[in-house]
Amino acid sequence: QVQLVESGGGLVQAGGSLRPSCAASGRSSSNYVMGWFRQAPGKEREFVAAISRAISWGGVSTYYADSVKGRFTISRDNAKNTVYLQMKSLKPEDTAVYYCAALRTLYRDYDVFDHEQYDYWGQGTQVTVSS
Repeated sequence: QVQLVESGGGLVQAGGSLRPSCAASGRSSSNYVMGWFRQAPGKEREFVAAISRAISWGGVSTYYADSVKGRFTISRDNAKNTVYLQMKSLKPEDTAVYYCAALRTLYRDYDVFDHEQYDYWGQGTQVTVSS
């Protein structure tokens, strides 16, 4: 069992930055693929970014939605069991509730994009970007 708690959302003007974080607790949470999804009112939940667990040589793989590439950066600090989403150059269309999620077993790379593949979810944190 893994518990996820997001924080760090808020209200920011267009062009600004935020860095939501996701604190994970539970067994072997550092072995999970971690993802961020978002859901705006009246819209379906959509993939934002994901990060793999540490690879044998120490690196990680990261994945991004086209809409956030070059603006958002996902990272993880396994010592703190925390995942971050650095968001820059924010736009009004980034406004949504942002959810952190954990995926226990990655069978196929493209599973990271599918919210139905994730096993655990946080409660979400609101991000509002004003124009």
